Amino acid sequence: MVNAAGKFGPYSGWDTRVLTGRGPTGAELVRSRIALQVRLRSVSPGDRLPDAGVLAEELGISEITVRRALEAMCQDGLLDRRRGRAGGTFVAADWDAVVAVMHDADEADSLDAFHLLLECGLVAHSADEVPYGRLDGLRALVEEMDLAQEPAQLLELETRFHLDLAETLGGAGIREFAADLLGRQCLLRPAPGPAVVQARNRCHADLLDELTRGAMDPAVRAVKAHRHAGPS
Repeated sequence: MVNAAGKFGPYSGWDTRVLTGRGPTGAELVRSRIALQVRLRSVSPGDRLPDAGVLAEELGISEITVRRALEAMCQDGLLDRRRGRAGGTFVAADWDAVVAVMHDADEADSLDAFHLLLECGLVAHSADEVPYGRLDGLRALVEEMDLAQEPAQLLELETRFHLDLAETLGGAGIREFAADLLGRQCLLRPAPGPAVVQARNRCHADLLDELTRGAMDPAVRAVKAHRHAGPS
């Protein structure tokens, strides 16, 4: 049985084909979820990954698909395979350097545009019906981001905000879809610097204020402003 609360997470039965024409392949899912967990600091360069069988259960795909995906990531230099008693599959120590070679601005722009469309749609659908208190967890993330200084922590909190926003407004299945988008973006574009993330966080705060007021148009504008936010 698939573990719905698994670290890497399944799609919870939600059919992504209604949005993208097809859902991700098993190999794409493995790559995006590992990249996302590195961004979230759930695993770090040099860490050992769970066994293929565990990943397969968490992602709801076959173990052979996971093994093939891990092997491909080893060939790409993203992962290291070690043999022996202390062996296994490890996140490459030079993960960031390897990912930098894989950046693809055109594909990243396409995913960014789709992610923007997804969040605008969620906000427009939910702006006037968010129950009282539902946004408290998101506000806590905004406040934590205001205090954060470490670049890796800022990136983690920024990513968590978008995952939690997707779940708050769309449910667990939408969160899993957003997780795939965010994980793929981690592999395709350089991570934003601290000043950019802090500027985006001002858009997060504006969004939550407008959602609290039930103001759909200003809330959608806050989502759009986030995409172009930068240091003032």
